[in-house]
Amino acid sequence: MRHSVTTRTRTSTVAGIAALALVILGLFLPAFATRSLIQDLFFILTMLTLAQLWNLIAGYGGMVSVGQQAFVGIGAYAMFAGVILWGWDPVPAILLGGAAAVLLAIPMAFFAFRLQGAYFAIGTWVIAEVTRLSVAQWKTLGGGTGTSLPREATANIMGVKAIAELFGVRDAAARDILAYRLALALAVGTMAAIYALLRARTGLALAAVRDNDNAARSVGVDARRIRWLVFLSAAAMTGLVGALIYVQTARVSPDAAFSVTSWTAYVIFIAVIGGMGRLEGPIVGVLVFWALQTAFADYGSWYLLALGILAILTMLFAPRGVWGLIHDRTGLALFPVQRRLVTDVSLT
Repeated sequence: MRHSVTTRTRTSTVAGIAALALVILGLFLPAFATRSLIQDLFFILTMLTLAQLWNLIAGYGGMVSVGQQAFVGIGAYAMFAGVILWGWDPVPAILLGGAAAVLLAIPMAFFAFRLQGAYFAIGTWVIAEVTRLSVAQWKTLGGGTGTSLPREATANIMGVKAIAELFGVRDAAARDILAYRLALALAVGTMAAIYALLRARTGLALAAVRDNDNAARSVGVDARRIRWLVFLSAAAMTGLVGALIYVQTARVSPDAAFSVTSWTAYVIFIAVIGGMGRLEGPIVGVLVFWALQTAFADYGSWYLLALGILAILTMLFAPRGVWGLIHDRTGLALFPVQRRLVTDVSLT
């Protein structure tokens, strides 16, 4: 008789095959999808990635940050700096966004990790606001009013000509397809990396630190190293997403790039509605968020009211989110991370 520990289930195997099929479909989707659909999918994929990253640090790591907009904003401005000041192509300049976000995350973590609970959340928000005010003084990149990517830069983005010829579309549509494919790569890569981390020993250590820091330390978990690893990794990926978003929009301003509503409040809404601490949660949450935005976006304040009412109802009747409610009633887990002891009786 042999015993082994696994996280795999029959459902997760089916889910993995389905996810692979969806990714393959996503790669070929621009061949027959409308430009409007491509733009909607770009929005869904970027918001999903941001929500998964916030879910990693808050849902799995217990670090409730309200300053994630700092990484989106600094990533966007780093990309713009690479294009405008140093003449980089916008696509490789996206990497500058990730690097800049890490550089910002180091001092942010140094101060924020000395705070706990609500003080940690407020501390990250304050640092994000300081960063926004500092960037607003950067006159070379438009100061408080912002700036746009140069026309020659947007006209010659790496890969656009090839995509335009491949799909028989104009350059503007080809840029949307390029941004969509990059967003798809970031979303898939982020979810795969998070899932791999959670299934590894580091994932167990992260959950232990979240649940009881002192108990985790008592069994040899390096809580400080785990927090730094997760926070810096999430910051880097958030910076990449921020840079990509503003490659697609081609215009940036401090108020937009560092918007707490767009890049933190909405992201928290997605994670909470879907279910924190589960990879499936942000997937459900982003679909709900997109559906509400599509249905109520033309109604002004009614849109925000609908979001607020749904958030309140979810917290009252499904405090673990929509997916948490589904899991509690059915036991369904598409991406399980819980360890199970399996006995192979064929060897007896």
